[in-house]
Amino acid sequence: MLQSKLFTKTRKDSPKDEVSVNANLLIRAGFIHKEMAGVYSLLPLGLIVYKKIENIIREEMNAIGGQEMLMTSFQPKENWLKTGRWGSMDDLYKVSDSSGREVALGATHEELIVPIAKEFALSYKDFPFSAYQFQTKFRMEMRAKSGILRGREFIMKDMYSFHKTTEDMDEYYEIVKKAYERIFERCGIGEKTFLTFALGGSFSKYSHEFQTLTDAGEDLIYIDKKKKIAINKEALNDEVLSELGLKREDLVEEKAVEVGNIFKLKTKYSAPFDMTFKNDKGESKEIMMGCYGIGLSRLIGTIVEASHDEKGIVWTSGVAPFSVHIASVGNDEAVLKEAKNIHDALEKENISVLWDDRDVRPGEKFADSDLIGIPVRIVVSQKTIEAGLLEVKNRKSGDVKNLSLKEIIAELK
Repeated sequence: MLQSKLFTKTRKDSPKDEVSVNANLLIRAGFIHKEMAGVYSLLPLGLIVYKKIENIIREEMNAIGGQEMLMTSFQPKENWLKTGRWGSMDDLYKVSDSSGREVALGATHEELIVPIAKEFALSYKDFPFSAYQFQTKFRMEMRAKSGILRGREFIMKDMYSFHKTTEDMDEYYEIVKKAYERIFERCGIGEKTFLTFALGGSFSKYSHEFQTLTDAGEDLIYIDKKKKIAINKEALNDEVLSELGLKREDLVEEKAVEVGNIFKLKTKYSAPFDMTFKNDKGESKEIMMGCYGIGLSRLIGTIVEASHDEKGIVWTSGVAPFSVHIASVGNDEAVLKEAKNIHDALEKENISVLWDDRDVRPGEKFADSDLIGIPVRIVVSQKTIEAGLLEVKNRKSGDVKNLSLKEIIAELK
């Protein structure tokens, strides 16, 4: 892709109304655009990052039997009255049309998935199954000041599983845990992300959060780094420590951002809709459920918070908008021709490339490259042409090598 063709541009100055690192850098680098507090549009570069994360999650959900679907954002008031959440969920957006009819803007989708599944009169042979979606959520967030870490409109992957027995639900729950670990590893934050025990509330004794360490975090967690598990602040007591085999003196307090969570819902949402199944003896039995969420918008912001420096974003390789950023220095014909040849050769090898072909000073190109944060930068100039080698810089380490195109391709692949 040619950088000169991007309609979005980088910005030198920080947005005056942003205090978070993630929003500051993502806006300056041209990944997102702020519409109002807690509401952001994804620009072309931002959408590429989003799609990469979405595809990672999709692959892992499909691998454990998830079936992708897409539910509506408008949800019937009657469904929320059945579960009791129409009056109890403080951050639920309620919308009325000109006739006075009220609907909920989807903050979550238990109130839709259960009646949808029930309509198919499933027998015991149809269980277990799980369904997921990537969907925009709406929540009346009054503290929308953390960029895309805490939004009023945001994108989430939510999956719901249905089971005949508690044992089957528990087994699948553990499978999802492992899938989530793979997702965060592939997104490049696996080492900083910890399975965190939280109180299960009315659902179960424990739920589990996936918390990523960053100074921008609003949560406090207590980590046993040898065992790679953590407890959140609300769950920290002697009983929990004993049950998990942890010692208070082994725990380290850290700030973190919750990037995912999983719950054993049991019958909390199947029961209000009278969703049952007939077993092989013809007996009516309750349906057990689990739910599993990942906030994609929040995950993008968390990656930026966890991986940046004073110059800009440092994207992890699995989610970077491009693998390589070419900066051609000078606009003489030989340099442009060489840069195009490199661009085309890399793309032929299925290595994604952003080529900064703009007619601007080298310093501006390098500054923008650091801000945008693509993992590898290749400089093409008259000097590199004469040397027969390309200047290659690793964005994360800052290391610079002089390599041939063949060597670059071999390293990238």
